[in-house]
Amino acid sequence: MPQSIFTRDRSRALTRHRKIAIAGVGTFGAAAVALSAIPAGAETATTEAAPAPKVSYSAEPIKDVKASVTDQIAGADEKVAAIEARKEAAAEAAAEKEAAAEKAAQERAAKEAAARSAERAPVKQVSAKSYADNLHGWITEALDIMEAKGIPGSYHGLHKNIIRESSGDPNAINNWDINAQNGIPSKGLLQVIPPTFQAYHVPGTSWDIYDPVANITAAANYAADRYGTIDNVNSAY
Repeated sequence: MPQSIFTRDRSRALTRHRKIAIAGVGTFGAAAVALSAIPAGAETATTEAAPAPKVSYSAEPIKDVKASVTDQIAGADEKVAAIEARKEAAAEAAAEKEAAAEKAAQERAAKEAAARSAERAPVKQVSAKSYADNLHGWITEALDIMEAKGIPGSYHGLHKNIIRESSGDPNAINNWDINAQNGIPSKGLLQVIPPTFQAYHVPGTSWDIYDPVANITAAANYAADRYGTIDNVNSAY
């Protein structure tokens, strides 16, 4: 006999209720299990789990970090190079300054030396004059000395008197005239007695009465004092 419609409806309703009941029992059981896992005396609290951070595995940041470190190293190298360059420039500048100071000191010293040299009167270098060891040379040297001492006389005046008195012999001596008789014979080219030679000796010449130049200059000095010049003497004097 077919079930009435009311019976089928009840069965459907019952079935739905059973499903709900079974779901409720399942839910209750899960809750019971969860509660049983909480230690005794512990407070129950509802907490919300924080979402896990996302980890990025992109390679781009690593490249950026590497580039940044490379740039820093390069920048440090540039700074070191710049410092070394400044040190070298400073050393070069100091060396140039020292060289300039030394050059300036040398130039000052040279100028001072030149100034001192200019202040000193120039000294004329006169080469030593040489004279022949003969009558001409003796007369020539005697004339130079006479000129320096302001003693008048000429080559002709000296020569003519020398020839008359001694014939040009510097060692001539007169042992027969009055002077010889008095013990002071005349000697030399111009036959000068020793007292006259000593009285009219010209400084710078020899004290030897037989020395040709010394004899000539002393005789010319005596003649200048007594006769004005040896040129005025034409006989024994």
